[in-house]
Amino acid sequence: MSNDYFIHESSYIDENVSIGTGSKIWFFCHVQSGAVIGENCSLGQNVNIANNVIIGNNVKIQNNVSIYEGVELEDYVFCGPSCVFTNDLTPRCKYPIGREKYEHTLVKEGASIGANATIVCGNTIGKHALIGAGAVVTSDVPDYALMIGVPARRVAWICECGETLKADNQFCCLMCKRIYVEENGKLNEDK
Repeated sequence: MSNDYFIHESSYIDENVSIGTGSKIWFFCHVQSGAVIGENCSLGQNVNIANNVIIGNNVKIQNNVSIYEGVELEDYVFCGPSCVFTNDLTPRCKYPIGREKYEHTLVKEGASIGANATIVCGNTIGKHALIGAGAVVTSDVPDYALMIGVPARRVAWICECGETLKADNQFCCLMCKRIYVEENGKLNEDK
């Protein structure tokens, strides 16, 4: 490992870890073997990155988050304080399944996960989706979806910039002026 990133002295980095330029790993973190952390990432206090986890560039992980094996975060993902990921749908101490059976969870580019939200494994969170604080995601989340509740359900569409979109504005963002088109329960940016 080189010195083009910051690791607080209280954190522990296992062998065989890749950390990108400009990334910062703050107090009491643990990054386990085989993990890949992209460039310009920020890991807050008490973050655990498990074996073989892949984290893209410009990802921000707030305090008290554990990213377990089987979870992948693409570029510009935000994980709010104490959000939770899982990797086993039927956890049993007496009958462990082993890492080869962990469910894959993908959080796509630009998605944000609110504080204390839970992401049940085996699901994909679409690009630029926003998961509200305390929500429990139990199924795939479409791109640009605003999800709240237990279980999480889509209550609106959200712009890439984070502004809530309204159908009466023909899905034109009032903040950044991006325009979207809704078809068959999906939202796409109008190019």
